Amino acid sequence: GLTYLVFPGAVHTRFEHSLGVYRLAGEAMNNLQKYQGNELGIDRIDVQTVKLAGLLHDIGHGPFSHLFEHEFLPRVNPGSTWSHEHMSALLLDSIVDKHSIDIEPDYLKVIKEMIVASSDVSTAEGVKEKRFLYDIVANGRNGIDVDKFDYIDRDCRACGIGSNFQHWRLLEGMRVMGDEICYPAKDYLSIHKLFTTRADLHRTVYTHAKVKAVELMLVDALVEANEYLGISLHADDPEDFWKLDDTIVKSIETAPNDELKKAKEIIQRIRRRELYKFCNQYSVPKDKLDHFKNITAQDIVCSQITSKVLLKEEDVAVSNVKIDLTRGKDNPLESIKFFKVTTIFFTCRICVVVIMPWQWSK
Repeated sequence: GLTYLVFPGAVHTRFEHSLGVYRLAGEAMNNLQKYQGNELGIDRIDVQTVKLAGLLHDIGHGPFSHLFEHEFLPRVNPGSTWSHEHMSALLLDSIVDKHSIDIEPDYLKVIKEMIVASSDVSTAEGVKEKRFLYDIVANGRNGIDVDKFDYIDRDCRACGIGSNFQHWRLLEGMRVMGDEICYPAKDYLSIHKLFTTRADLHRTVYTHAKVKAVELMLVDALVEANEYLGISLHADDPEDFWKLDDTIVKSIETAPNDELKKAKEIIQRIRRRELYKFCNQYSVPKDKLDHFKNITAQDIVCSQITSKVLLKEEDVAVSNVKIDLTRGKDNPLESIKFFKVTTIFFTCRICVVVIMPWQWSK
């Protein structure tokens, strides 16, 4: 997204991330094949399918990462169910058709199902054979997948945040039992670090006050430009969607059209670092979460104490952020199956017999 404007080192793209997920998906499959290949019936096609799902899982993202999906589209299309996972599947169909790629329809279907597995768990639940393959790239069952392994390591390093999460331990230790990926009990803390490091990234990087200010400003600019440029319409057709990327900001900024004047002014403010001012934040206590509703600008305006200067709704931007360990209020570790490794030691008793030579007398 726009994190690099606050953390200058965060300039990596989804291309690098996709290659990383592709590599880690291959490592996970190689390890399972090495230790349980015959037992699980893993073949070359299975390995290739999972690796391709890793390579292609994020091609459906819009401009500026999750901002397009979670901030912009809901503003212009309230109630939208659009997701980058489903757009990835549509784009994959489009690529195969456009370039006449010779691929078995069933093979293609499995790759697409693996991509949408985290957003549509029912897709993977209907699978009767090798269900565990759907949990490697995008795990909707317990949240442990190679997608997280890559972006957590990559983002921590790029933003200068220390991380002692070691994904290689989980890749080495994972085993399939009952068609589900399980982990050694000794890796309990490693998995806990995975979820807490992800939560820390959300708290300190992805939802940093300045990052949110820039994001809110860009969304306002895109909303202003949407009526003239029809940005949201590109999200309906994969043939149009792939043309939509981060360069849209430059297009708005350099366009001579008067219709884009307001959008241009907002972007110029970002360039000059005249960001929306951070006012305050409130952390909702755990016991109040069930009764908490998303706060709106109207709520803020209505709660003002009478004074000489009163804010209007257009003066206020509210960001409701929920940070958890991937399972809401539930502990994600409770949905993971662990196994104990029993080590058997064989001991061999060695009896040493010392024979003293007789001392013969003359």
